[in-house]
Amino acid sequence: MQEQPTCGQGLAQNAVTPAHLAQVAATMAAVLEVHMSALNAADPEFEAYRQITDHHRRAATELEEAARLMADARDLPMGSHDMSVMTGPAVLDTFSDLVSAKAHLTALLHAQETEDQQLLGAMKDQHS
Repeated sequence: MQEQPTCGQGLAQNAVTPAHLAQVAATMAAVLEVHMSALNAADPEFEAYRQITDHHRRAATELEEAARLMADARDLPMGSHDMSVMTGPAVLDTFSDLVSAKAHLTALLHAQETEDQQLLGAMKDQHS
């Protein structure tokens, strides 16, 4: 009989999600920063990009820390759980919301990847 993973092991297993979200946020900040280098610092667009870049960098830092804490929880001993809560509608509803959010994010990223690949191809063609 297979042993049920602990909550700490579940946290560690799911640490990849915030880690990859952090990578996306940090890379988006880098793209915005490169775009800023083409702007005049007096242009309002420059300030908008600066603020957005700062928020992406902070989000990336927070997500990296969440991923680290989740990974570090691997050996956390199993605590006592109120099984009436764990099997109740709140847990089911919030987990259902998470599954739905991940599905929507997957669809969004897939659509954006298609668009981004086309743009990247056009950019590479310009540099050929």
